Amino acid sequence: MPELVFFSGTMDCGKSTLALQIEHNRSARGLQGMIFTRDDRAGEGKLSSRLGLVTDAVEVADDLDVYAYVVDHLSQGGKVDYVIADEAQFLAPGQIDQLARIVDDLELDVYAFGITTDFRSKLFPGSQRLVELADRVEVLQVEALCWCGARATHNARTVNGEMVVEGAQVVVGDVDQAEDRIGYEVLCRRHHRRRMTSAGARAAALSPDVLPVAPA
Repeated sequence: MPELVFFSGTMDCGKSTLALQIEHNRSARGLQGMIFTRDDRAGEGKLSSRLGLVTDAVEVADDLDVYAYVVDHLSQGGKVDYVIADEAQFLAPGQIDQLARIVDDLELDVYAFGITTDFRSKLFPGSQRLVELADRVEVLQVEALCWCGARATHNARTVNGEMVVEGAQVVVGDVDQAEDRIGYEVLCRRHHRRRMTSAGARAAALSPDVLPVAPA
């Protein structure tokens, strides 16, 4: 039976790499997939991984009806054997409903990939809806690591290496941190609570003071 499968995890756990692998494996068998994404690091209409792999995709705008898009493609004689939706945390809940309708009405497998929680440890609306609707939720087993070596469970937003906990939920950045730019870093729960990034840890190691601990 076709399924809606949600592959989730923190940043750096290989979600987009797995999406590209699924696409490669199925296209090598003669199957035709339709790939959707939103706000990929490689630019509009791209699905990319940090390993340097990239492929074309349909950019999902706020007003795109994903179900209608697939139906229109099929009605014009196009072929679709499965659907991949990367960066699914950025999709609207209604668009997640449309992915579920693709599974139920068109009987196609849909593979959605996304981060579960934002930099404040709050659920993305798209991810929340996927957890509510998915036939399966798969937590990726390639574990990202905090700077301390522990398993990373939280995503942190940084500005010049310092963690911030306020701001818009969606601000596109990357894990590469540079001066005067927004970056992202994965942390264990303890260091996310303490707001201790890798840059902060390096600075503390050079300081005679004890490690700062944010209030609980």
